[in-house]
Amino acid sequence: MSANKTKPQTEVAVDALFSTLEGARRADAEGLVELLLATTGQPAVLWGSIVGFGTYHYRYASGREGDSALVGFSPRASEFVLYLSGVQFDDVAADADALFSRLGKHRRGKGCVYVKRLSDIDLSTLRQIVALSVTRLKQEYGD
Repeated sequence: MSANKTKPQTEVAVDALFSTLEGARRADAEGLVELLLATTGQPAVLWGSIVGFGTYHYRYASGREGDSALVGFSPRASEFVLYLSGVQFDDVAADADALFSRLGKHRRGKGCVYVKRLSDIDLSTLRQIVALSVTRLKQEYGD
């Protein structure tokens, strides 16, 4: 079984990733750091090109296991990708759907949310979604 390619890079500052961003894009990235730090209580750490907050250790029935960030985001060229794996569990799907209906302009993947800019979404609702995701991951995999 292969090892995970994405690992925390504690020796690399998040600012190094942000140095490639300009203007409103950089301000939005910094705003996401503030929001995720306040919501998780965990510092920002680079996981490749993902800015992650907190960690959890997962183990699947298949035997595959590894570590991942509790939540994170990637400032891609055209949009931000937020990684919120905890909202994909069936037992929180209805709550997550209700929150996403109030989020604003976004699109969703299985455990990802895509937004162009922070001004397109309701940040209070995003905080609730992040909290739901973190809580559910901790229930599933422990602290």
